[in-house]
Amino acid sequence: MSTTERIGGGGTPPPVDPWAAAHTSVEFATLRHRFRSFAFPMTLFFLAWYFLYVLLAAFAPHYMAIKVVGNVNIGLIFGLLQFVSTFAITTVYVRFASRNLDPLGSRIRERVEGGAW
Repeated sequence: MSTTERIGGGGTPPPVDPWAAAHTSVEFATLRHRFRSFAFPMTLFFLAWYFLYVLLAAFAPHYMAIKVVGNVNIGLIFGLLQFVSTFAITTVYVRFASRNLDPLGSRIRERVEGGAW
């Protein structure tokens, strides 16, 4: 018997795993592309912004110590803006996902759960 023949002879092919079929579908590839086209640039932006803060704090403490108003200095403002940027990125991602990822993901899930694959 060759390695391409199934044990037990011919007959119907084994059932296709719907999750594996969904994973290899064009819709899933589109979903991954949309997610990556948002996530990778946004991650790079955030890391650059974060490392700018860290590098300025480490190598330009005199700049970060410049007082803006009272005891509030540039370092404190940059630190607080880290939190603001995190919440802003989260808000932008939620809106992006609601418009571009969730509808396609829901269609894929419905097809898998409905046995369309």
